[in-house]
Amino acid sequence: MSKRKSAKYKLDRRMGENIWGRPKSSVNRRSYGPGQHGQRRKGKLSDYGLQLRAKQKLKGYYGDVTEKQFKATYQEASRMKGDTGQNLIGLLEQRLDMVVYRSKFAPTIFAARQIVSHGHIRVNGVKCNIASRRVKVGDVISLGNKAKEMALIIEAQNLPEREVPDYVAQDGTDKVTFVRVPSLDEVPYPVKMEPNLVVEFYSR
Repeated sequence: MSKRKSAKYKLDRRMGENIWGRPKSSVNRRSYGPGQHGQRRKGKLSDYGLQLRAKQKLKGYYGDVTEKQFKATYQEASRMKGDTGQNLIGLLEQRLDMVVYRSKFAPTIFAARQIVSHGHIRVNGVKCNIASRRVKVGDVISLGNKAKEMALIIEAQNLPEREVPDYVAQDGTDKVTFVRVPSLDEVPYPVKMEPNLVVEFYSR
């Protein structure tokens, strides 16, 4: 499992946006970038700079997946029929850690990854600890018995800032079904994501 070594909210400040929509985000208090030179006036970004920023924002939103994993996902999306940007979003939303996050079984994507890696999640009744596992349409994702009592999960289920999207069907408080692969406009991003710029970045 890859682990984000730097403070995750630094990514918010670098982007100048609250990318997870969290009330704790430091960008709510300080909109400038982190570090000694964070308050410097930013110049206009080049096309490459805009593409790189879009990629870093999308990659960061999904728990700062490794570049190797993210590029492999893009390459798979580009081989599929249809729009590559839409395909990329669909594949990222099918990650098990993201479905756990969307189901409100975890307060953050980072916590969702940890819950999966610690063996608290069942896929069709079978324990799975691989956060990057691809969830298929019709798969049932549920909490293990210990997880149902965890304060972290109970807290996540009561968070007011997020709703469970339509493509994840709830069955009580401890079980969901992945109903369909969403399109970009169905995904409840707190900020604008631009997968088209990510496609342009990798197509250079």
